[in-house]
Amino acid sequence: MNSLGTDSGGTAYNTVSGDAVIVGPVLMAQHIEGLRLPERAPDVPPSQGPPPSRVFVNRTKELAGLREAAVALAGEPGPGMLLVVGVGGVGKTQLVAQSVRRELKQLFPDGQLYVDLEDLRRDGAVDLAAVLGRFLRALGVSKDYVPAGLAECTALFRSVAAGKRLLVMVDNAQHAPEARALVPPGGLLVVIGRRVLPSLLMDGAVLIAVDPLDEAAGTELVRRWHADADEETAADVVRLCAGHPLALRAAVEWLAARPHLTLDDVVRDLTAAGRHGTDGGHTGTGGVGVREARTVVMGANEGLHEGEGGVGEAVDTVLDSVVAEVSEHTRQLYDLLGVLPGTTATTDLLRAAGAVRVDEALGELVSSRLAVLVESPDRPRRCRLHDVARAHARVRARALTEDGRRPILRLVVDFYRDAAAHADALVLGDRFRIQPPPDRTLAELSAKEPLFVGRSAALDWLDAERVNLEQVIRTAAEHAWYEDVWRLCESLWALYHSRKHLADCVATGRLGIEAAQHEARPDVEVRMRNQVARAAYELGDLDQADAELTAATSLLGLTGDPRLSGVVWETRGLIALARDRADEARELFGRALEANRSVPDPHGVVVQSYNVGQALVAGGRWDDALGVLDAAAEVARATGDDPMLPRIELVRARALCGRGELDRAVAAAVAAADGAAELRQLAKFDQALALLASLAERAEEEPLRAAYEEKLRTLRQAMGLKPPAAAD
Repeated sequence: MNSLGTDSGGTAYNTVSGDAVIVGPVLMAQHIEGLRLPERAPDVPPSQGPPPSRVFVNRTKELAGLREAAVALAGEPGPGMLLVVGVGGVGKTQLVAQSVRRELKQLFPDGQLYVDLEDLRRDGAVDLAAVLGRFLRALGVSKDYVPAGLAECTALFRSVAAGKRLLVMVDNAQHAPEARALVPPGGLLVVIGRRVLPSLLMDGAVLIAVDPLDEAAGTELVRRWHADADEETAADVVRLCAGHPLALRAAVEWLAARPHLTLDDVVRDLTAAGRHGTDGGHTGTGGVGVREARTVVMGANEGLHEGEGGVGEAVDTVLDSVVAEVSEHTRQLYDLLGVLPGTTATTDLLRAAGAVRVDEALGELVSSRLAVLVESPDRPRRCRLHDVARAHARVRARALTEDGRRPILRLVVDFYRDAAAHADALVLGDRFRIQPPPDRTLAELSAKEPLFVGRSAALDWLDAERVNLEQVIRTAAEHAWYEDVWRLCESLWALYHSRKHLADCVATGRLGIEAAQHEARPDVEVRMRNQVARAAYELGDLDQADAELTAATSLLGLTGDPRLSGVVWETRGLIALARDRADEARELFGRALEANRSVPDPHGVVVQSYNVGQALVAGGRWDDALGVLDAAAEVARATGDDPMLPRIELVRARALCGRGELDRAVAAAVAAADGAAELRQLAKFDQALALLASLAERAEEEPLRAAYEEKLRTLRQAMGLKPPAAAD
C-alpha cells in the first residue's frame, strides 16, 4: 500500500494486491475519477431570432424567392448566402422570421443564430469578436472559454460549427466585411440590411429586395388590424404611410388606444401633419423644431431618406404624430432614450436618468411598436428603440440645447460609475484600487431587485453593458468629467481581464490616460498606463507594453503608494517571463512583492509570491519555488483569498514534477483541478488536467491516463472545443 498525505491533513491510499511488481511511484487514479466537472451546458440547438407575427400579408414573391434560393443553396457544398435588402422598418426581419418558421428551420435543423449588429455598433464599427462570442455561447461553449481576439473566435466558431447545418441571421448589416466574418462553415448566412452590398453579390449572395407594401397588400393588412375599416379609408392610410409597415402599424396602434376615434380621424390627422410639417408639437428649449434639427443632422436616418421618395417623410410624419399623442411621461421616456449614449437601457438606468412611471411608459412604447424588449434570461431585461424610431428620437434629442442634455447625461454617468464599481468589487474582490467606494449602494441603484448578485452575475452585467459603458466613458470625456472617465476605466479592468476584451481595454485606457493628465493625477496615469500595458502584453505586443511601462515608470516618483510601483514591476516581470528571462522576472516580481509587504496588502503579497514562484519554476529552482508557494498558500488561506489557491497549487505541481516527486505533483494538480472547478476557473481546470496528462504519461500509469482522457473529453464537450491551455 502506498499512502500520500494531502494538504488538508488527510491521507489518500492506493491498494496494490496480488503478485504485482511495482516499478516507480503508484499514482492516485481514483482521485482523478472523482474530479468535479463543471455542469455541462444543455445540448439544445439554438433557436434565435424575432418570433414570426401571426398577422402577415402578401410578400408571396419574396417568400418564394427566399425558399427557392435557400433550397438551392442547401443542396450545394459549402455555405450559402442571402442578402435581404429594404428601407428601415419595411418588414425585412419579419419576412425572414416568417421564412424560418415555414421552411428554413427544417432546411437547417442544427440551429438558428441571430444578431442585430446595431446593438454592438460603436462609432460605425461592430465588435465581431463579441458577436462570435455570443454565437459560441449559444452553441454550448462556456463563456470562460470564449477567446478574446477575432482570429481565435473565428477559428473556434468554425471548429464548433463544423459539420452542422446552421442558419445564421445578421440584421442591420452596413458593410460586407462585418457580414462575411459570420459565415458558418456549413449552412446559410442571411444578411439583412438597408442597402445592397455589391461585394457580397460578387461572393455569390442571392439578392431578395423588400419594397414597401402596395396598396392592395397594405389595405389588407390595415383591415386585419382594424376589421371595421372600409376599403377606401384603409387605402388612404396606406397612401399616407407610403406603404411602410412600421408606419402603418404605428398609426393603427395609435387608433386602437383611442376607441372613440375612427380610421377617418387618422387620415385627417396624418393629412394635416403632412400639410403643416412634421414637428408634432415638439421643440427644444432653444426653440429649434424637429424639422430644423433634421436639417442639421443630415443622415441621422441614413438609408431611410435617401432615394426613397416619400417613404422617409411618411414615416417621420407618423412617428411625430404617434409621439405627440402618447402620454406625457411616455413622450419624456422616448426623448430620454434619444439622449442616452449606447443602444440599450434597463429600467433602473431609466429611473436613474429621471424618467417617471417607467414601466407604464415603456409598455406604451412597446405596444406602439416604437420600442422592443431585448431578451436575456440571465441578466436584467433591457429595452431599445426600434432602429427607425431610434434615429427619429435622436433627431428630436438634437433639438435640445446642451443645458437640456447635460443634466441627463450627468445622471447616466453617475449611475454607470457606481454600478461598475460595485461589479468590479464583486468580480475581483479586495484588490488595490485608487478610486473611493461608490457613492450609492447596489440597493439604491435598483428599484426592485439588485442589478446583480455574486461574482458571475456581476461579470455578466459588465459584459452585457460593455458597449453602453464604453459610450458612457466617451460621453464623460467629451464633457470633461475626467474623474468619471478614469474611475470607469479602473472598474472595467474586472471585465477586460476576465473576458479578455483587450482591444477595448486599450481604447478606453487611452481616454483614461488623457483624463489623468487633465486632472494632474500621476498615480491614476500610472494605473491607466499599466492597464493598457497588460492588455498589449496579452495581445502579444510586448514593445507597446514596454513603451507604456516606461512612461509609467517615469511617474512613479510622483506617487505615494508603493503598490503602484508593484503593479508596474509585476507587468514588467510578466513580459520578462514571456521573453524567457526567468532571473529578470524573479527579480521584478520580488520587488513587487516587497512593495505589497510594505503596505501591507495581503492579496498583493499572495499574487506576487505566486508570480515569484512561477519565475523560479521557469528557472528550474524547484526547492526555492516550493518554499515561496507554501508561504503564499498559507497567507491565502488565512485571509480567505480562495481564488488564488488553485493557481498556487498548479505551480506547486510543476515544481514537484521538476523535482521528480510525481506522486506529490499529482496530488497538487488534483487539488488545483478540484479548486478551479469549484470556483469556475475553467482555464485553470483545463491546465491542471493537461498537467495530469503529462504526469500520467511520464509514470506510464494506464488507469490515470485513461481517466484523464475521459475527463478532458467530457470537459471539452461541455465547455467547447478548446485544446489544453498553455501554462502561464
